[in-house]
Amino acid sequence: MTAVERLARFVVTRSWDDLSEPARSELKIRVLDALGCALGALDAAPVRAIRAQVEDFGGRPLCTLVGGGASAPDRAALYNGALVRYLDFNDSYFAPGETCHPSDNLTPVLAAAEYADASGRELLTALAVAYQVQCRLSDEAPVRARGFDHTTQGAYAAAAGIAKALRLGEAETANAIAIAGTALNALRVTRTGALSQWKGLAYPFTVFGAVEAAFLAARGITGPAAIFEGNKGFIETIAGPFEIGWEHEDLERVRRTFLKRYNAEIHSQSALEALLELRETHALDPAQVERIELETFQVAYDIIGGGEEGGKTEIATKEEADHSLPYLLAVALLDGQVLPEQFAPERIVAADVQELLRRVDVRPAADLSARFPAEHACRLHLHLADGATLAADKSDYEGFLTRPMRWEQAREKFERLAADAAEPELAAELAEAVAALDELQTRDLTALLARAGERETTKGAVR
Repeated sequence: MTAVERLARFVVTRSWDDLSEPARSELKIRVLDALGCALGALDAAPVRAIRAQVEDFGGRPLCTLVGGGASAPDRAALYNGALVRYLDFNDSYFAPGETCHPSDNLTPVLAAAEYADASGRELLTALAVAYQVQCRLSDEAPVRARGFDHTTQGAYAAAAGIAKALRLGEAETANAIAIAGTALNALRVTRTGALSQWKGLAYPFTVFGAVEAAFLAARGITGPAAIFEGNKGFIETIAGPFEIGWEHEDLERVRRTFLKRYNAEIHSQSALEALLELRETHALDPAQVERIELETFQVAYDIIGGGEEGGKTEIATKEEADHSLPYLLAVALLDGQVLPEQFAPERIVAADVQELLRRVDVRPAADLSARFPAEHACRLHLHLADGATLAADKSDYEGFLTRPMRWEQAREKFERLAADAAEPELAAELAEAVAALDELQTRDLTALLARAGERETTKGAVR
């Protein structure tokens, strides 16, 4: 058997019974968290642009669009995926050489499950498959150092989850994964230098293609059987040598993903928690702070601190701001929080935050880097105008593996993000539906998601 055939057998043979109770609970928390992110992004400009394109191009109304309406499965996955991803507030997974956001796979799996009239258990199982594939490929075949984006592994994961939700057989599943993996290789420039809106749309575009791949495979279209190990395949051209024994894999990787407390790039979470705790403990007036000094682990420095992926002090857009430790620390000190409102255009360009972010010094520390990824450690110093210094050390944060976000905390985050898109009664219904998703049908959930956005519509927002 080829590697993709072994992967396909894993996808087809895994079932709800293979998921432990803790994994089932964590999956539901990730679904709730991702849906909160989606509802919080309904009025974002890039999302509105995608919605306009979906409506302009049309598509059979087979799958629900969050906020109302329906379209073809690939377009529903694209639009709903943009909603989940835009805020950059959904879950994360760390491997030594890769970071990914596995709940990006929810929307293609949701579209496929709705199309297939799948049960909630089938939806959750397919999502668990996608989580496992993406996380294990991130572990064993990282591509960031070779100049490729994490959405590259995501193509395999999304196709696997979609195929599972569609109940495809082994041959069709292998072809779906092979087509997606061959076609959907993305460049890391997406997340380096001056960031564009594509940062939040790269994965939605990947799942758009992965849905197409799965449906083509279902109709008998074949893909390269040696996608992994073949001449000019994934191993030779992108990943380098690796092997995963899919026959031995479980569905538990979701338990090693974690959630964001703050609406900021994942590597910033411990530093933000440290700063906000100092601010609260000392009832700190931001005007007292002359300089912010942060030591962090190398990966955080490289991606959001000004290291190998570019300077982080010329900040003009949301995409640049949520990937800049100087901006994030500055706005946290000034506002006492980092939520979507901290990325409003007028907030980003305001003089106070622009001036303060230039007084933030970020540098890597070898001892902190050695503790990554088991810890997300940092040392923070706030140098005050009177000569005093406030200091805090962190090794983790609320939402990380060592301090996981429980259902109650995730629901609070969900309700806050959903507040402008859903009346409290609808938000409660959605949360309760996710909690009981294994006893419901997928269409029970999508029917509720179709009702979202009514509050925004009555406020006059453009849909």
